[in-house]
Amino acid sequence: MIDFLIIGGGIAGVSAAARLSELGHVTLLEGEDALAYHASGRSAALFEENYGKSSTVALNAASRSFHENAGVLSPRGLLLIGNPENADLFSADQSSMQLDPITVAEARSMVPILDPNTFDRAAFDSDAWDIDTDKLIQTFARQARANGALVATKARATAIRRTSSGWVVSTATQTYEAKSIVNAAGAWVDQIAQMASVTPLGFTPLRRSMARIPAPDGHDISAWPMLFGPGEEWYAKPDAGALIVSPADEDPVDPHDAYAEDMTLAEGIARYEAHVTTPVTRLLASWAGLRTFAPDRTLVLGPDPGDPSFIWCAGQGGYGMQSSPGASQLLADIVGGRPSDLAPDTISALSPARFA
Repeated sequence: MIDFLIIGGGIAGVSAAARLSELGHVTLLEGEDALAYHASGRSAALFEENYGKSSTVALNAASRSFHENAGVLSPRGLLLIGNPENADLFSADQSSMQLDPITVAEARSMVPILDPNTFDRAAFDSDAWDIDTDKLIQTFARQARANGALVATKARATAIRRTSSGWVVSTATQTYEAKSIVNAAGAWVDQIAQMASVTPLGFTPLRRSMARIPAPDGHDISAWPMLFGPGEEWYAKPDAGALIVSPADEDPVDPHDAYAEDMTLAEGIARYEAHVTTPVTRLLASWAGLRTFAPDRTLVLGPDPGDPSFIWCAGQGGYGMQSSPGASQLLADIVGGRPSDLAPDTISALSPARFA
């Protein structure tokens, strides 16, 4: 019998597979043709240690050494720009992410297309890093397989049944028996809970859209920082010689294979264009992903209080890539009955028991 049957092959499920495979036999089921097909494969992927709620920041900090040792980080930097109209949001972001104030001239030296007439304040953090998402996923997958884990793609769970000894999970072609289920199904976590007759926790998938545009005016943008509008109203980030621009939308939707809507992209590009001297003349590509949050926008990690053999690894939202090493380690520590390096109040804030 399988010890841990993980449903979902995004960063949550793959990182959980790597950690839990040290405790027992793991099988991971991913419904798509490949791992990280949905949100995990569509992430802007920045490691900014101070980004998120306090429990997320604690997970980020616990993840840093893993990221560094795995060689998945490369320098990026984060630049926040603002004006009197969004001064309060600017101050809040600067404080929460611990950004250093810089001058308008210094900001324009980093990103020369910024229009000095549109902002009068800026703040910067050099300690923000791009994450090689594919390398991170494959690092966890290799670790899981090295410990004997089975990773099955094209294996969507179609039925889940509780038994006296654990669980029976069916796909279109096979049936699996497991002592415990790990629900790492991203936007579909509440649906998986319903299939298992476990009370859903009220997760909401929120659509986040992206547009890829050519490098403005042919600039070499490889060393430009990520640009943030206060309150995360928009952002732009260099990526493979082009620039990703996002309206930072959070539209509630049902779980599905997300796509970007033209009007939403146009609004985001307009917010970006309002701060630069170079207009956007064409798109190279566009896409969307689903960032799924619990009601309190905090990750959910650990056994369900109603049935400890049903384990939540959910609600990563926009923080899954950067927090995954710390989150998966905490999950394994909880399941394995081991002490965690994280503070007790952090562990409590992440526990499914907070919804009981």
